[in-house]
Amino acid sequence: MNDPYAPPPPTLWQRHPQATTAVVVFILTALLTVVSFPPFKMPEFAYAALVPGIFWAYLRPRFKVYAWTLLASQAVAWTIVLSWLHYVTWLGWLLLGPIVGCWIGLWYLAVWWTIPRMLGRPTPVRLLAMLGLAGAWIVVEWSRTWLLGGFPWLPLSASQWERASILQISAYTGAYGVSFVLVAMNVGFAAYAHRLFREGATGFGRRSQEFFLAMFLLLACLSVHVQETFNRLRFTVPLGRVAFVQPYIPQEIKWDPAKGQGILQVLEQTTLAAARTRPDLILWPEATTPWAVRGDATVKDFIESLARRSKATLLIGSIAIERDRQPGEAWYNGVFAIDPVTGLQTSYYAKRHLVPFGEYVPLRPVLGWLSKIVPVGDDFAHGLDAAPLVLSLPGGVFTFGPLVCYEDIYPQLARSSVLSGADVLVVQTNNAWFGEGGAAYQHAANSVLRAVETRRPVLRCGNGGWSGWIDEFGSIRAVLTNDEGSIYFRGTKTIAVARDSRWVNRLSFYVEHGDWFVGVSAGLALFGFLLLRTGGPRPEQSSPGPARVP
Repeated sequence: MNDPYAPPPPTLWQRHPQATTAVVVFILTALLTVVSFPPFKMPEFAYAALVPGIFWAYLRPRFKVYAWTLLASQAVAWTIVLSWLHYVTWLGWLLLGPIVGCWIGLWYLAVWWTIPRMLGRPTPVRLLAMLGLAGAWIVVEWSRTWLLGGFPWLPLSASQWERASILQISAYTGAYGVSFVLVAMNVGFAAYAHRLFREGATGFGRRSQEFFLAMFLLLACLSVHVQETFNRLRFTVPLGRVAFVQPYIPQEIKWDPAKGQGILQVLEQTTLAAARTRPDLILWPEATTPWAVRGDATVKDFIESLARRSKATLLIGSIAIERDRQPGEAWYNGVFAIDPVTGLQTSYYAKRHLVPFGEYVPLRPVLGWLSKIVPVGDDFAHGLDAAPLVLSLPGGVFTFGPLVCYEDIYPQLARSSVLSGADVLVVQTNNAWFGEGGAAYQHAANSVLRAVETRRPVLRCGNGGWSGWIDEFGSIRAVLTNDEGSIYFRGTKTIAVARDSRWVNRLSFYVEHGDWFVGVSAGLALFGFLLLRTGGPRPEQSSPGPARVP
């Protein structure tokens, strides 16, 4: 018979508190990370995605449990975020996802060390430690631009690509400034939650100075938005009518010589359809032609004839084969301008940052037994020049700074293009590699950041999407969609593109000074570490309750 006075059986959390907490933190962190980024339209979750891991650090869990939980959670989250990569390579996806996740997850090791040492400290010390954690996040993000060849896909700031109000600080700090504020908000929310639920603060004592500092940083971002974008329609000047052509050539036939004539017919049909709208400029995506426009006389003649019939300048992605290079010939993935009167311009843009195993095999003496994913020629050669292409349009002479494929995820490349004189950034890419999932949206999010950083309009043209116009303030002014609202389709659309006269021939602070904010962030991280290294909190300074989760 059950004893009515017997205590209730212990709950799962009471019997296994640390394991249960680890599972909850693992699930919440992975889930919030995934839904913060496109294609999900829930960027506000980025303000809380780091909170579970930060709040857990206040409870002082064992290091191994904490580290393995957060690293595994990030590995799973980023494997999901990058799931589109399996369309190209299952092995690459299953390797890259966990690597990127663990790379980002290293930040939580600093959280585990820092958060308990903030307890009981004076307010200035806690706030500096909080800024140090945000700075450490920026150092990790910055390292992703160059370490192991670099893959800075989707920094935390990219989660806000459809929230231009918080992005304007990027013109001064780069997109790192937005990530800094988002991390500070996460730390502030976690500190506020600790005050309420662990310290049992009531009334006026509920205040969290960390939360107030985070809110101040957020309001500073919003004030920049008001200042920069207020009454901007007064400063609108036309650039011209731009036709975006999406040929949507399936990847499995793109490099099949037997399909070459059919591809040219698609390009001809879509381009002439665009020409009927009387554009000033017609854009094609990356590597559109089945053969090299520079190096194959037949293709060159076809493109020049198409430009004359269209009565508009073409700016296309194609291949250049330079046979006067020694030894042998050099292949370049490039962007070429074709004038309807003078034909193919002599100068062209060659892609500077090539895709490992896509366009070249790194460490070929060691890994030469591996082949490229793109079955064209030998390794592509790196372009070295960021000089823009000069185009004469009815509205004047403009300089276009091309970024090919995923070059727009590297802020340094966009910055060097603008420093070289680009009035407009144009991204020509082929996202058909990655199916019709989230890759195109994630890629476009990076273009939004480049627009705000450089204060240059960005024109994107994808093989099947995402194509459109992003203005100098990161506002998405036009997107190509079909009747069903999908970005994935074959077709064309002409858009009247404008510029903001305040930024004509003017450089943003970020373009002029580069990644200065990374240096500041590294300094804050180091200073916060040294400040807390003077000694952890004494037992009487700790919050009520057990000092460590069993």
